[in-house]
Amino acid sequence: MDERTVRDAWVRGYARLALRVARRVGGMVIYRGPAAWEREVAAEEEPPAGRLVEDAERLLDGLPFGPPRARYLAAQVRALRAVARTLDGTVPPLAEYARETLGVVADPVDEPVLGAAHDALDAALPRGPGSLADRLHAWEAAHALPEARRADLPGLVRLAVAETRARTGAFVSLPADERVGVRLVDQAHFLAAGSYDGGSRSTIHINRSLPFNLADLLYVVAHEGHPGHIAESLLKEIHLLERRGWTDQWVRFMLSPSFVVSEGLGLHAQELVFPGDEARRWLADRVFPTYGIAPDGTDLAAVHRARNVLWGAWANAALLAAEGRPEAEVAGYLGRWALLDEAGVAAALTSLRAPGMGLYVLGYHHGHRVVGEYLGRGGDRAARVRRLLTEQLLPADLTGAGGA
Repeated sequence: MDERTVRDAWVRGYARLALRVARRVGGMVIYRGPAAWEREVAAEEEPPAGRLVEDAERLLDGLPFGPPRARYLAAQVRALRAVARTLDGTVPPLAEYARETLGVVADPVDEPVLGAAHDALDAALPRGPGSLADRLHAWEAAHALPEARRADLPGLVRLAVAETRARTGAFVSLPADERVGVRLVDQAHFLAAGSYDGGSRSTIHINRSLPFNLADLLYVVAHEGHPGHIAESLLKEIHLLERRGWTDQWVRFMLSPSFVVSEGLGLHAQELVFPGDEARRWLADRVFPTYGIAPDGTDLAAVHRARNVLWGAWANAALLAAEGRPEAEVAGYLGRWALLDEAGVAAALTSLRAPGMGLYVLGYHHGHRVVGEYLGRGGDRAARVRRLLTEQLLPADLTGAGGA
């Protein structure tokens, strides 16, 4: 077979492995390849876990690409192999599992780091009675979109999309015909989600069953849209699939190193396009007056930075839960360090019990950490953002351990 045929066959094997693993774990893959491959996998008898592990090892042994693409794809296949190995019921310790799937060293977050985030929140929030958690929840309630105005959500999201997209254009060229729709959903397991629908079209899905904090409008839309998930999906399709023919971009496995980078970009997205105090000032000018929200002295950027750091509390709770610690201990940890109320703790415990969610939480924390370190280096920050949006990168590339 010629080189092109060999590479095409490898990508087909990679896609089929991802689809088979996703079928066994109930999702966790975004697939945009040939529909026939998806139909074939859906119609076949589910292969045993051992067969999937063997398929992954064959792919690793026969990578027909040179570096750095081969290194990136090998990391994705190792993640699929690690998940396949758990399908017989044998799950390794969470830190070891994260190293194989996410490509990160998942050490516990030191509590002084979380304490510093609490101190930052204390300084950023308005003064008031009660504990820090009480003040945070009161601030969130004061900025909630009124129940009677939930119908305003699509218009608010579209307004934020226009602004975040325009600002992202300062970093990288976007298609002039791009369109981002807004869809309200009920009783979803998320507050918001961005989906790239192909071509120049995408959708931001908003769960109207949950309270929506208007102070988080730009934070949510930048994360899910621009320069976050939608922008990354769109631009990598253009730069890698359309221009280079890298058809492996058809497959995006969510429990993998690329997920860590994507979520890190999403968590830093608002700060990239609204540096300093710009998000608060934009909201105070364009949104808050409509809903009678008066200035209260909140340092909004500091609130969002601190809450991002507190993903570390979720990560520690995930490690505790994976160790089999009593549920009351994990609940207490989430209340103490993640500042969750009773309902939030109950929801978090349910989430952490779901398959793969411990890894998912670790991906958020370590994504925020490694992308923050990468963006914080000296040099051309705009060029770093463009790399995040247009190149295949691993966490090791961002920390320097990958030799990029």
